[in-house]
This record gives sequence, structure tokens and C-alpha cells, in this order.
Amino acid sequence: MDSQKDCGKYFLENGFRWYGENDPVPLSYIRQAGTENIFSSLHGIPYGELWPKSEIKKLKKKISDAGMRWGVVESLPVSEDIKTRSGDYVRHISNYKKSMENLAACGIRDIIYNFMPVLDWVRTDLHFKLPDGSTCLRYDPAQFAAFEIFILKRKGAEQSYTAAQLKGAQKFYASLSPKKRKEFERAIIDVFPGCKMGLSIADVRKMLAAYDGIGPDDLRENLKLFLREVAPVAEECGARLSIHPDDPPFPVLGLPRIASSLEDFKKIMKFYDSPANSIAFCTGSLSAGRHNDIPKMLDAFKDRVFVAHLRSTEHEADGSFYEAGHLEGSVPMRKVVKKLLEIQRKRLANGGERIVFRPDHGRDMADDLSKPPTANPGYSYIGRMKGMAELRGLQCGLLNG
Repeated sequence: MDSQKDCGKYFLENGFRWYGENDPVPLSYIRQAGTENIFSSLHGIPYGELWPKSEIKKLKKKISDAGMRWGVVESLPVSEDIKTRSGDYVRHISNYKKSMENLAACGIRDIIYNFMPVLDWVRTDLHFKLPDGSTCLRYDPAQFAAFEIFILKRKGAEQSYTAAQLKGAQKFYASLSPKKRKEFERAIIDVFPGCKMGLSIADVRKMLAAYDGIGPDDLRENLKLFLREVAPVAEECGARLSIHPDDPPFPVLGLPRIASSLEDFKKIMKFYDSPANSIAFCTGSLSAGRHNDIPKMLDAFKDRVFVAHLRSTEHEADGSFYEAGHLEGSVPMRKVVKKLLEIQRKRLANGGERIVFRPDHGRDMADDLSKPPTANPGYSYIGRMKGMAELRGLQCGLLNG
């Protein structure tokens, strides 16, 4: 590299997630972090409904007027009817195809989605306090057992936990006041990205019932059928679908998880063999499973990674994990970023595009601690800006090393 200044053009493309008009972090702040590419969505449109060009253009213009571009859709949601292949799934798939075409016609081609049943990501503590005074997201299996057994009352839930975890669940639940129990319940069932669905425990039970008789092979078959219907349309209009890993990458609520391991993704990539069927490479979600070797997975799918979420987790002896700093924890971030830069360099040499990444999740720290809790846990500004700076510094060191 000729100079430190020159290395910037070889960086991964800087992305940042924005939740739209209701996001307390304004686009002007996001631009100040060095952001080029926004990850966003039309959060006001219900799952399964059509995304009209007029709404896409409106959001795209707002982001463009702020000096950035909307290049990644996160997410174009897959409805529960599609996942269970029941109810209104035929219409929902038709809307999905048309929404992709509308996005591509507006110049937005990278589309992230997930195939996680019922709930999106799962955590038990949205404000876990760390020794330095900052807070982060944390998953504790004993606390989740308390939710399943004493609040959700899922039949057979006890069989999913160890004796120590069951004992911890009883102790944790007994320590909560009625008000804290309700807050704990909401923290688990109402954290869908960018929107509040207002689900009740009865709603969750009903959604779980829709998966009666659906095991991993059945859910995998439903994903395969979905991809074989929508991926050719994405390919034709120049879009790329990128599946987000399960978070956490192991079964919860007695439901199947099918995007949690190297073998899972090998199967998914074979469902439709094209860059239109790709992976949103989320190091944080993948690292929450001790079974995942993140660099090995990146090597295996280097031709199917166009967007990346970079963060890390720290594991604890009891099976808990919490979200570590972006250059800390269980993810060998130096090795991961080096591989991403190498993949990108080869693509650029062949006329390809940069890989866009975003610093995923951030700790609540500094002034953000004095603000009301955000409706989007993990997405306060300062912690993500710190992560962006660290990841840019790591790239500059690697490129000039």
C-alpha cells in the first residue's frame, strides 16, 4: 500500500443499520460515523404484504439526501405462513417476488432475510451490566428456562435444560417482582427488528402451535421450496438474497433451527446454486454456537458472501453468552476481516464489487446510558460507532501490514 490514505479505497464498504423515521439515531449522526451504505427496511409494512415502488423510492431518497445510499435491505421479512407453508403463503410468496423486483428496479439489490420460526433473535437481558459500566445483550439458558416454564408454560420445556439450569430458573423467577416479570416477558417476545408487534403470550402459543409436527427436515424443505420459487426471480432482476444465520444458532422453544452450522449452510446453498442464494455472514450469531468455526465457514462460502455483520460473543461456563466488544470475545476478528479483505481484493481485480459490512450491535455506553432505552436493543449509536472505528482501524492495519 502506498500510503495510509490510499488504503481507504480497499476497505470493506462501511454500512450502518437504520430503522427509519422512528429510529432515535438520525441519519446525520450515522453519516458522521463514516457510513456509505445503509441497511434498512420498510418496517411499517406488515410481513407478507407488497412493497410498492413509491415507498421504496421515498426511503431511498431520504437516505440519499442525507449523503448515503440505501444498498442493503434488512430485512425483507419472510412471513410465518411462508415458513410453515400454510395459510396465505401463496399470496405472500407472490408479494415477495414482486417486492424484490421493485427493489431491484430502484437499484437496491442486496436483500437479507431469515427463516427463524416464531421469534427473531433471542436474549434474556437487554441491559447486562459489564465491569466498565457499559451494558450489552446477554442470553442465559436458566433465565430462558424460567420464561419457557413459568411464563410461556410450554409443554415439555423442562426436557430442554439441565438440572442446574432448572434450579437456576426457579431461583431467577422467584426473584422477580410482578412488574419485573412482565418486563422480562416483553423483552423476549417483543424485539422484532424495527417494529413492535405487541404480541401476547397467547399469540406466541398460537404461533408455536402452527409448528406442531414440523421438524428440521420439514422446515428445511419449506425453505428449499421458498428459495426455488423466489431465487430465480432474484437472479433474473439482478438481486441477491442473503439468509441470516439463526440467532442463537441452536434450538429454542422446542423449534427447529436450520441455519445454524456449516452443514446447514452447505445444504441451503445447494437448494439454488447461484449468487442469488447467499449468506449474510453474521459473525456474532454464528459465534454464539461453540460448534462454529467462523474462519472455516467463511472459507467454505467465500463466493456466497456479499454482506457481513461483524461482532463477537463471549461464552460463559454455564452456557450463557454475552455480546463482547467488536475486537474481543470468541471471534478471531483479525483473521475474519483479513479473509474478507482477500475475498474482496480478488473480486475487485475481476471487476466485482466491494463487500459491505456493518458493525453489528453495540454496547450502551457513555451518553447513551443516560438516554431512555432504545426500542431497538443493541442499536444505540456510540457503541456501534466505536465498533465501526475499531473495525476500520483493523482493516487499515491489515492493509498496511
